[in-house]
Amino acid sequence: MIELLLISIFVSFLLTVLVLPKWIQKCKKIGLVWEDMNKFGHPKNVASSGGVMVVLAFVLGVLSYIALKTFVFGGTVRALEIFALLSVILILGIVGLTDDLLGWKHQGLSIKMRLLLAFMASIPLVVINAGTQTVAVPFIGMINFGIVYPLVLIPLGIAGATTTYNFLAGYNGLEAGQGILIVGFLSYVAYVTGSPWLAIIGLCMVAALFGFYIFNKFPAKVFPGDTLTYAVGALIAGMAILGNFEKVAVIVFIPYIIEVILKSRGGLKKHSFGIPDKKGNLKLPYDKVYGLEHLAIKILGKGATERKVVYLIHAFQIVFILIAFLML
Repeated sequence: MIELLLISIFVSFLLTVLVLPKWIQKCKKIGLVWEDMNKFGHPKNVASSGGVMVVLAFVLGVLSYIALKTFVFGGTVRALEIFALLSVILILGIVGLTDDLLGWKHQGLSIKMRLLLAFMASIPLVVINAGTQTVAVPFIGMINFGIVYPLVLIPLGIAGATTTYNFLAGYNGLEAGQGILIVGFLSYVAYVTGSPWLAIIGLCMVAALFGFYIFNKFPAKVFPGDTLTYAVGALIAGMAILGNFEKVAVIVFIPYIIEVILKSRGGLKKHSFGIPDKKGNLKLPYDKVYGLEHLAIKILGKGATERKVVYLIHAFQIVFILIAFLML
């Protein structure tokens, strides 16, 4: 039965691979393209907001899973939790697309508005009292938060993961690669901790991200936009809440916590891009480090390239995934 349910994962991958070329073609035709900031001369030729297609493929993959469980196997499905999670992701996908259309160069949505909308997007999980109110807190132990969990911690978790996942971005393949690593690992955690249905949902996103990565890796033909980063961030928080493995999620999210701290040094206004030369090498844009991307450029030195920066950040992420794995 598990093998047949894997069809849902394939659906997400296949849809992404099939629809993205058409999206790229349409974006270029109507001029919906963005500058590739880490390329010399900043060519404005990369299709924007490809995350729309990723979210679409993910949702249809999850719905195919529900259909298989309902009509083929005749079993029960965690419909309430699944549709609440999909609602959160779709709401934040719309918020992300709005931010994309307003344009990052014009500041897009204000930070306050993003946080407000992210808090509001968490409502579907709040109203179903998702998750378990007893949480394993790192270095402290088990704590029962009671009514504080659905009313405060769930909104904080969704808003925090959504907005901070958007910080570590701007390099070809970075957002998609990070999503594959984190959501893939959390899918494994969901499976081994007794939530195979949540693992399938997570793997639907991983499959969609794999399909997207084909077109987003260096040199990118399409950018994810906030549509993708908001949706993936929401899924990470949603999986942690529904699977009751918040501690694991916090550990794998440490690179993003570090990113927030570094960006706070610049008032959250310093961009993560490097300064490219004709050979494709990157230099630091500021005297200080305002993100893991800048730190990677500094570590790599004169040989820093966009691709190497992305790989180094992925390696850093894998370290925390291994730490979380050892703590299971």
